[in-house]
Amino acid sequence: MSKRVLIVDDEKNIVDILSFNLKKEGFEILTAYDGEAAIDQFMRNNPSLILLDVMLPLLDGFEVCRRIRQTDRITPIIMLTAREEETDKVLGLDIGADDYITKPFSLRELQARIKANIRRMDAHASEDVEDKPGGLVFDNERFDVFINGIAAQLTQREFELINFLAASPAKVFSREELLSKVWKYDYFGDLRSVDVAIRRLREKIEEDPRHPGYIMTKRGVGYYYEPSGGEQ
Repeated sequence: MSKRVLIVDDEKNIVDILSFNLKKEGFEILTAYDGEAAIDQFMRNNPSLILLDVMLPLLDGFEVCRRIRQTDRITPIIMLTAREEETDKVLGLDIGADDYITKPFSLRELQARIKANIRRMDAHASEDVEDKPGGLVFDNERFDVFINGIAAQLTQREFELINFLAASPAKVFSREELLSKVWKYDYFGDLRSVDVAIRRLREKIEEDPRHPGYIMTKRGVGYYYEPSGGEQ
């Protein structure tokens, strides 16, 4: 069965170009031209991935992302935006988007990101519950971790990040390495994405995010997983 990509943009020429090129790659295409239609398409058709423009009629892309994440933490969302402001990019990541790409963008780059996100989804589809070192229980089917029996409610990206770090306890990974290994981008993306994901992850799993016990920082180098959950 072909993967469904929901394209949400109020510029018909962009939707047409993306639809044409993604269909050639074997994707089934769904389209929406405003925020309310996007939510309707999402609820009715269960897309494999969403390309979501920020500037939309009726509901903007940020609000669409928020509403989708209230019921679905797994489906990858890539924000499409003409904005260059750092705060807009961070806001998109904060509310649950997996990635963003700024217009005008390379079709080759966009296709690479789409395929990388869908591959990550497929890679975890048949995995079961697994214990990692420390006080967290990893559920690879739900893309979540449990702390004292309570689900942390992680997004797919957040789960994959802590899952990757926990597989090599105490090993320090640079942001560039995490972007390559977790985001699967060798040359694409912004290192800020890693910092935002780490901050969001700490807010969900740490007792005190300002003094983390699991996701640690090696100043000037990168991040690592502390299996004991103890403070540095």
